[in-house]
Amino acid sequence: MSAFDRIRSGLGRGRAPPPLACNELVELITDYLEDALPATDRARFDAHLEGCDGCRAYLEQMRRTSNLAGRLHEEAIPPEASERMLQALRAWNGR
Repeated sequence: MSAFDRIRSGLGRGRAPPPLACNELVELITDYLEDALPATDRARFDAHLEGCDGCRAYLEQMRRTSNLAGRLHEEAIPPEASERMLQALRAWNGR
């Protein structure tokens, strides 16, 4: 059964939700990877992946990043690298 079919069958007589856009997928990717999306949103996410090479590549990059980051220990990061990273995050966050 395709992701689109899961959406349709899960909604019964209700209207199907609109397709997921790439920018929405980016916002939901953490919940997707943590298996925290509601079934309908997960089906929309999967349906989008079926037709979007770019988002499939992005998902794979995020999986790899998450796996690699999970192996890091704070004491393994040099203090100057940690400070540069914090400064970059503060600048990006507008602080």
